Amino acid sequence: MNILGISCFYHDSASCLVRDGEIIAAAQEERFSRKKHDSDFPLNAVKYCFKAGGITVEDLDYVVFYDKPFIKFERILETYLMYAPRGIRQFIQAMPLWLKQKLWIPELIARELKYKGKVLFTGHHESHAASAFYPSPFKRAAFLTLDGVGEWDTASFGVGRDNVLEIQYSLKFPHSLGLLYSAFTYYTGFKVNSGEYKVMGLAPYGEPKYKDLILDKLIDLKTDGSFRMDMRYFGYCDRLKMTNPRFDRLFGGPARKPEAAITQKDMDIAASIQAVTEEIVLKMACHAHKLTGEDNLCLAGGVALNCAGNGRILRESPFKEVWIQPASGDAGGALGAALLVWHKYLNNTRAVDGRNDRQKSSLLGPSYSDAYIASFLKKGSIPHKELAYSELPEIAAGLIDQGQVIGWFQGRLEFGPRALGARSIIGDARNPRMQSRMNLKIKYRESFRPFAPAVLAEKAADWFALDKESPYMLLTAPVKEDKRMIPAVTHVDYSARVQTVKREDQPLFYDLINAFYEKTGCPVIINTSFNVRGEPLVCSPEDAFRCFMRTEMDYLVLGKFLLDKKKQARSGEDTNWKKEFILD
Repeated sequence: MNILGISCFYHDSASCLVRDGEIIAAAQEERFSRKKHDSDFPLNAVKYCFKAGGITVEDLDYVVFYDKPFIKFERILETYLMYAPRGIRQFIQAMPLWLKQKLWIPELIARELKYKGKVLFTGHHESHAASAFYPSPFKRAAFLTLDGVGEWDTASFGVGRDNVLEIQYSLKFPHSLGLLYSAFTYYTGFKVNSGEYKVMGLAPYGEPKYKDLILDKLIDLKTDGSFRMDMRYFGYCDRLKMTNPRFDRLFGGPARKPEAAITQKDMDIAASIQAVTEEIVLKMACHAHKLTGEDNLCLAGGVALNCAGNGRILRESPFKEVWIQPASGDAGGALGAALLVWHKYLNNTRAVDGRNDRQKSSLLGPSYSDAYIASFLKKGSIPHKELAYSELPEIAAGLIDQGQVIGWFQGRLEFGPRALGARSIIGDARNPRMQSRMNLKIKYRESFRPFAPAVLAEKAADWFALDKESPYMLLTAPVKEDKRMIPAVTHVDYSARVQTVKREDQPLFYDLINAFYEKTGCPVIINTSFNVRGEPLVCSPEDAFRCFMRTEMDYLVLGKFLLDKKKQARSGEDTNWKKEFILD
């Protein structure tokens, strides 16, 4: 039985194919369109899912959409009526797309896919919860979902047991941790629904001087983690901006302009909202544990990408185990919706072992054969050296040890925002100049941005205060004091966003890190996403080569082919290419 999940029209559109309960393929539309956070109908992602599954639209048994548009439309109408006549511009701007497109999902799917079957709908937070629980290794667990807003819910928790999933409690719009964090994302000059991770990265540079002000004036936080926001300070209900002049006055001035210099105040603002966020998610997790009595916790929703908050939950909550959906945002809703149909709607059982998840290392996107890569290189007369796969780890490790930066392109593309060793840029974590070089000369982004360490799973506890696996780079942990010789991945507060790598999950990537360890005694390398600022993660060999040539990367590994930058023909490069990507 083939079930196609679809999420779209807000941000990070995606498609997922589930066959008999197994995740066959999943991908975000942005990877194909090259438009970051693409919200359009994911036609390219759907076509990929069909190709990966070896099916056509006639083979689909169900198509499921990840939320309920009519309930969401109801929320927009009620919100406007509550604030009218304020918000008329926002209302007028939203209505045409709703009336022409968003309310007609079955008709749109039938037209775009030539699909004649049944279209199902799941609740937004139900999709998030399903994406967290069903792929997890747990037979039973509590779940916690946190994002901006779905239909009316902004957070929820409940219990999953076997194939049954039940939301028991929820927080309602307009009171939203995701929107609160996005308000500060906007105020610190970053792009909403894109730059929240920058706020998290900026936070360790500041002090939480405004934490008490936020708790005193903006939200009324209860001991169970629930809260109410004072909406007089926010603009997302009745304006086209997240905040308003009252918010500006409270924090002593207007929002930082995008791309303006970052001040100490901006750092302190970031530290303050991060501290508040961590306090809220920790209270929510503790309350969920108290009410459910479960030992395991599953997380999803956009806020679950806040790895510093996740680290606090793992270290300080009563839960024994935590599993986080690597595509926690709206993209993961497509996956959750498809699994929800298989397990809950069709009442099919789950097979779990308590240890291994069913996410397939989140390597669910397209792959390209060596024959395809060879044809691409030959067609473009691109200088390269063909190697045996057995040679690659040792050669790449030697280049990293020499201070070279490598684009690493292998196997299936990652599903979710993190590069996990398939579409990565890698380098030497020991090199004190590497963070600045990779930020400014390769990623073309702000110099404060931290990089993540990829570490051999069996060595992780020796280098980081982390006694759990973190395969999806979604947990922050302190770098151990006697191992602070990896400055390129150590943030200013001596923390790191850790990826643990096991050979059974990523054989070639593991062998690379292990070869570096055998050569240097360090089982840690830099792993950052293969793209430049504002660009989606590279998908194809063509994308990878283009990014390689536009940056100051030294080498590119495409499958078993090694490309040396010094040997490439340097035509007159158009420096205006950066305008292709909208800055995040």
